[in-house]
Amino acid sequence: MTFHDFKFHPRLLDGLDAMGFSKPTPIQEQAVPVILDKKDLIACAQTGTGKTAAYVLPILNNIVASEKRHLNTVIIAPTRELAQQIDQQIEGFSYFLGVSSIPIYGGGDGATWDQQKRAMEGGVDIIIATPGRLLAQIAMGTIKFDHVEHLVLDEADRMLDMGFYEDILRIIKELPTNRQTLFFSATMPPKIRALANRILKNPVEINIAISKPAEGILQQAYMVHNEQKEKLIDYLLKDKQFNSVLIFASTKENVKKLDRNLQRLGLKVKAIHSDLEQNERESVLREFKNKQLTILIGTDVLSRGIDVEGIDLVINFDVPPDPEDYIHRIGRTARAATTGTAITFINEMDQRKFFRIESLIGKDVPKMPLAPELGVGPAYNPEARTHSSNGGGGKGKGRNSGKQGAFKGKRRPDQRPRS
Repeated sequence: MTFHDFKFHPRLLDGLDAMGFSKPTPIQEQAVPVILDKKDLIACAQTGTGKTAAYVLPILNNIVASEKRHLNTVIIAPTRELAQQIDQQIEGFSYFLGVSSIPIYGGGDGATWDQQKRAMEGGVDIIIATPGRLLAQIAMGTIKFDHVEHLVLDEADRMLDMGFYEDILRIIKELPTNRQTLFFSATMPPKIRALANRILKNPVEINIAISKPAEGILQQAYMVHNEQKEKLIDYLLKDKQFNSVLIFASTKENVKKLDRNLQRLGLKVKAIHSDLEQNERESVLREFKNKQLTILIGTDVLSRGIDVEGIDLVINFDVPPDPEDYIHRIGRTARAATTGTAITFINEMDQRKFFRIESLIGKDVPKMPLAPELGVGPAYNPEARTHSSNGGGGKGKGRNSGKQGAFKGKRRPDQRPRS
């Protein structure tokens, strides 16, 4: 099955094709037809299953086919980080659609509040909001919900754990009763089931298990300070034993900066990001697929769907904010029963993020020691959030800590997969 089987709008399919998305994941394969049929949905789907695209794509398809444009969709998420991630995915998928979205969350300054307010007053197709900030905007009278067709609750179990039950009910009272409600939760305890029964109408139920990284991926991590990251990339690649390298950074700004700095080091590298014209992006991807370009840098939104055979190294320059993104990132290597290497750089502030990744995939990722010429990295101890330094590997509780040099006793980089 491919995304073309869903009969999406041609411009939405153009966006999926440009991003390299071809085959839907199991949650997408099951959820998209339900959403296109305007039915309510309750889906038990953990991170790593592609759940965001499962609801974003059919909603975008509905919006682009509408004759009148208005606030169409409200997505509620527990944290600002998740709201930002969802907004970034919408931006990527709607590249050819002209669909507008904005994340609404607290913690920003007055300028952020004003920007959100102006967007609401000026009109937007989709809002992605944390419950508290959305209620604040409602109290200001800046949002009109008269024509909302879709309500999405993402990570509903986490929102209830954070005490947002009453806030969610208050928000729902503001929405039209004649709407489609989509309910996504990693677990389904009684309180989640009770909320779903209260707000959904004859829902279809879907249960999807998490997919694990391929066995052929050699996963490694390095404890580094931010200023050591680019030097470590140069160290890992200077022997030229990798033919095809994909580097992920978490923001467009980081992608562009890393592109400039690695070019100064003499590496054969290019970046792909939303500031490029479509023909420029296609040209860069074509060079990478044809092995004319060794290193490609990108964000999750524009690069996670790249379907290129023979990528033998994936580097996570930043720890992804969501474990789902980690699985998608490293899944770009070791495709089609081949092998590959995935290396993640972990700074002091990203330790808890990586701990959550290890918990999700059910294994400890070896922490490799830094070469002496790179200096000393922070210790790995996510439970204590330590900022002390040792020889690079760290001795986090219950964690691997620099037992071997890079690739020692493992598959060496010259034992790369077929191109």
